[in-house]
Amino acid sequence: MSLLSVRHLTTAFPAGDRWLPAVQDVSFDIARGETLALVGESGSGKSLTAYSLLRLVPPPGRIIGGDIILDGQNLMDLAEAEMEKVRGARISLIFQEPMSALNPVRTIGSQLTEAMTVHGLGGADPKAAAIALLGTVRMDDPARRFDEYPHQLSGGLRQRALIALALCCRPSLIVADEPTTALDVTIQAEILNLLRQLKHEFGLSLLLITHDLGVVAHTADRVAVMYAGRIVEEAPVRRLFKSPAHPYTQALLRAMPGSTHSARRLSPIEGHVPALQELPPGCAFAPRCQWVHEACVGETTDLYPVDAAHTSRCVLVREAQRLAADQAQGPSHS
Repeated sequence: MSLLSVRHLTTAFPAGDRWLPAVQDVSFDIARGETLALVGESGSGKSLTAYSLLRLVPPPGRIIGGDIILDGQNLMDLAEAEMEKVRGARISLIFQEPMSALNPVRTIGSQLTEAMTVHGLGGADPKAAAIALLGTVRMDDPARRFDEYPHQLSGGLRQRALIALALCCRPSLIVADEPTTALDVTIQAEILNLLRQLKHEFGLSLLLITHDLGVVAHTADRVAVMYAGRIVEEAPVRRLFKSPAHPYTQALLRAMPGSTHSARRLSPIEGHVPALQELPPGCAFAPRCQWVHEACVGETTDLYPVDAAHTSRCVLVREAQRLAADQAQGPSHS
């Protein structure tokens, strides 16, 4: 059984007398000890999916459909008071920007010990437990960092403090929302390496939200590609990088430096992710797709199997399968 099973998750925002889905019919699983990367451009719905998992959708948005099943329990069935016990204890979130996520007027240590105390952890000496945890996330001189404020720490140390907060209640799943965006390349590598080590050390599962395919290649086991609120492709990482099946994924890889799919010159994706109120009928990527044809417009596109572990939301996959089946049958005889 998967640790996390998300089924048909739909999160929407009101617009007059209707709801516009920013996350639409999203389904995926995360196994125990697995890292799933959720990738896509800004505005694709990645971060909103992450916040939806913890039922922290910013108002006036709301989850209007779907199930979020964590270790056999449907989080959509819980009252808010019960959900508060889940956040941090069973599923934690590493926010994108440490300076806005950490309380600027409280020390790092006080924020850690409070989180432990709220969930009945830390034992007889929460301070010692917090200092030990700061050492676990590879902070130098953790006893001194315990008494420091967020503004006294570098960006990399603030991110380590956020990781410590996410770990303090020993959750089974951590959601990391763009955890290296604001860091330079060297510190990015250190933080990603730390997350990999902690995942194995604590037996964690990880949902990594990112727009950086280079991060995905070195960190994730599987990857789900999002576009305009939908997952358009999902596959094991190596398979997706070797044989992307959706035109959007192919375009992302062509725009990635060093990718085997990019030419000598990088190929940016023309256009932009459509606004919620401007979603075209059929495939949302059709206006930007070099392979677009009449079957893409006006038709709701499903996720079609490429193989047992690989799916793509593209009618070209369906057509390729049909042609392959026709070829396998050979010419008809009258």
